[in-house]
Amino acid sequence: MTITEILIIILNFAGALAVFLFGMKLMSEGLQKFAGNKMRSVLGKVTGNPVRGIFTGAAVTTAIQSSSATTVMVVSFVNAGLLTLAGAIAVIMGANIGTTVTAWIITLFGLGESSSAFSLPMLLGAAALVFMFVCKRDQLKSIGEFVMGLALLLIGMSFLQKAMPNLEEYPRFLEALATLSDFGFGSIIIFVVIGALLTCLVQASAAMMAITLVMCYNGWIGLDAAVALVMGQNIGTTITANLAAMVANTNGKKAARAHLVFNVIGVLITLAVYRPILDLIAHITAGMVGSDPYTAVGAEGYSPSSIPMALSLFHTFFNVVNTIILAWFIPVIIKIVDWMVKDQPEDEELAFKLKYISGNWMNTSELNLQAAEKEIEEFSKRVLRMYTFLPDLRTAKDDDEFDRLVERIAKYEDITDNMEMEISNYLTKVSANELSDKGSHRISAMLRIVDNLESIGDNIYQVAVTRKNKRETEVHFDQHLNDNIDQMTRLVQHALDVMDANLRGDYDHVDMMSANAAEEDINRYRDQLRNEHLDALKRGTYDYNIGSLYSSLFALYEKIGDYVINVSEAIGVKFKNE
Repeated sequence: MTITEILIIILNFAGALAVFLFGMKLMSEGLQKFAGNKMRSVLGKVTGNPVRGIFTGAAVTTAIQSSSATTVMVVSFVNAGLLTLAGAIAVIMGANIGTTVTAWIITLFGLGESSSAFSLPMLLGAAALVFMFVCKRDQLKSIGEFVMGLALLLIGMSFLQKAMPNLEEYPRFLEALATLSDFGFGSIIIFVVIGALLTCLVQASAAMMAITLVMCYNGWIGLDAAVALVMGQNIGTTITANLAAMVANTNGKKAARAHLVFNVIGVLITLAVYRPILDLIAHITAGMVGSDPYTAVGAEGYSPSSIPMALSLFHTFFNVVNTIILAWFIPVIIKIVDWMVKDQPEDEELAFKLKYISGNWMNTSELNLQAAEKEIEEFSKRVLRMYTFLPDLRTAKDDDEFDRLVERIAKYEDITDNMEMEISNYLTKVSANELSDKGSHRISAMLRIVDNLESIGDNIYQVAVTRKNKRETEVHFDQHLNDNIDQMTRLVQHALDVMDANLRGDYDHVDMMSANAAEEDINRYRDQLRNEHLDALKRGTYDYNIGSLYSSLFALYEKIGDYVINVSEAIGVKFKNE
């Protein structure tokens, strides 16, 4: 084999794999745009019931055709406290079952040379084009994307088959494969490791399953090696969630480790009864396709579809049976991951660190928005915490305590600046990908929300600066003025609480009535204070310095209220468009 021939094979293979992966991505994106919000809602409501969690994980992964997206989403939910660790493990178990659908799609529709198998994706693609470019409704366009993705997936499988060289022409490669198969049970372990490493490299278990099925169909590897590769793929696919969990909190890391532990234990259980399981799978396959998958290539009775069928059966059997067994041992898995990931003391509250957004994105933009929404809730939490320091500035016992509070508020202001920048950059990157109209509306609304949250932080800091200026110039308010500022502080606090509740609610029924009422109370009280202030200046009740600082304070508080109502209005617009 010349270098040119090797390069041609590699390029053909890479191109075919790219078509397959793009088809998988397009199919997944279409479904997530069609029902992304509903899937997030379903996942978020999973309780500690293992059966419900398993079915939920299986259903969501079957829909989006990506166990990695499901598990990364689960890690995010555990990180956010929306899922218990036990519930997350159940969902992950279900996700492993849901991912077996890909293998069946490939086995039943994507392998073979018949004209019908190749014409099917073309017909699906034509139907998808009608939906995508003729229909105006978002849902129909999303369905079109799904159908087009399925078509490209099947076309990619056809290209993969054609890209695979005829190994009879390259006896040395066959000898190398044969050598790896000469170590008895040790060969099984070798192929498990190879499957895990290649899946970690490709970052897509579906792609590795497709490659394995094509290798089986072409007679490169037998049933033993193929099954071992599939077991390795189940271990390798856990790398995505574990990468995403690198920046998660302790519970998020535990959820990712649980995915790894579940699949490793499943492989060990299977290896313990390896031969009886394969004999059972071979017997079932022979009954279905009339050919024993152990039959050698070219021998009498050999069928190229027997091993792919057996492999799909094994993949389903492996995940379903392991889930049934290990679902009873979720508490044990929790103990194992507790041992693997030690609880760490909470990070310093003044340390800037995004909790839910990381460089490890989910498969599609629609689901990436979930992380942004949770980060915005954390942003709101920071702002409310920052606001609670303001009353303490007036009651500080000495200069040291006062200066420590101002310094803390200043650090929080830096944090709000960084959070606004990071979240906005993240949303901008997400918006660069293809989104539904609903997704675009959500991003626009979230950009407006983070901008206003950052402005709230700026104005809280300006209140602190004004208080500091008042202290340094030794300007003193009488009890009446202090009471007025305290009342304004309480009104703004109420508005902030309403805003935070709207951000943390289900977002379907934003409480604009309470938000508007809180804003009106602030404006009404601001007008009252302004009128009293002007009268006091005319009467000479207090001098200009006192009046200037006093009016600056209640004006800053009122400005905070303006930004607060903007946040709730953005939420309302966001979900009005959904």
